[in-house]
Amino acid sequence: MSRRWRDGLTISEETSLSLLARARTGDALAIEALMGRYLARLQRWASGRIPPAVRGLLDTDDVVQDALLGTFRRLEDFKPKHDGALMAYLRQAVANRIRTELRRRAVGLAEAVDLDGLESPLPSPLEAAVGRDEVHRYEAALARLGEDDRAAVIGRFEMGYSYDALARAMGRPSADAARKTVERAVRKLAGLMLGGGESVSGEP
Repeated sequence: MSRRWRDGLTISEETSLSLLARARTGDALAIEALMGRYLARLQRWASGRIPPAVRGLLDTDDVVQDALLGTFRRLEDFKPKHDGALMAYLRQAVANRIRTELRRRAVGLAEAVDLDGLESPLPSPLEAAVGRDEVHRYEAALARLGEDDRAAVIGRFEMGYSYDALARAMGRPSADAARKTVERAVRKLAGLMLGGGESVSGEP
């Protein structure tokens, strides 16, 4: 039987944002629940983007786990609107931590390590909009998207969420609504990659 909090919710019913609030107070059960939701996905994401030549320098799974534990306890100023935004934030925190660890272990090497530069199984429509040779422009454009759009792109194409799971993570009413959110986000992303002006921070 799932353990219940004092307010009556089971862990599986608790949103990630609510669990995060508990984790900030040092609640070990909340931290364990968050790790269960995010650790495996982020370990897969990280291991697929570290160049083979430097994989022996660190244990990727351990680095991802340490990065998540530290992040769950520290997020004092970040106020995500939904679980999808938290996933996008954690993805960046893990990438930063891996680069830091590589810099510590191999001076001068980390600058040449592009965690997003390897081929990855990004499905259409993102691959059609971005292409395999546009990773740097993709990352720059992704950083200029609004929180919802960035979360939609990362959740769907980097973390492999189904539209149904993405709808739940982003607070959308249906899988179709999540799909439309992703399609709009990809169009904005493509426009920014083509030099389409300023950051897009709002929802249409």
